[in-house]
Amino acid sequence: MTAITATAFPAPIAEAAMPRFADYEADARARGFDEVAERVWQPGTHVAVHGHPFAVEALMVQGELTLTIDDETRVLRRGDRFVLTPDQPHAEQYGGEGATYWAARRHG
Repeated sequence: MTAITATAFPAPIAEAAMPRFADYEADARARGFDEVAERVWQPGTHVAVHGHPFAVEALMVQGELTLTIDDETRVLRRGDRFVLTPDQPHAEQYGGEGATYWAARRHG
């Protein structure tokens, strides 16, 4: 995998290039992320505007997530990626099948 740029919604990863979790984790840790986890969300879950005290780079692996960052809203599916800076406000709405993404976090 290549490093993700500063944009909130980097270019998606093609199906043929989707990594295994172990490869995603190794790449993220090599780039300085100290936590990598699979996040699984139930269908219809809504998370109001909030932020996190860490940076996030994430890769959608299943389902659908409507994510609003600043004034931009995108519907994300398998292969789509998103980036959050520390404390960046965002809102999440998970689709009818829920969603799973892999999240790399950088604390501090």
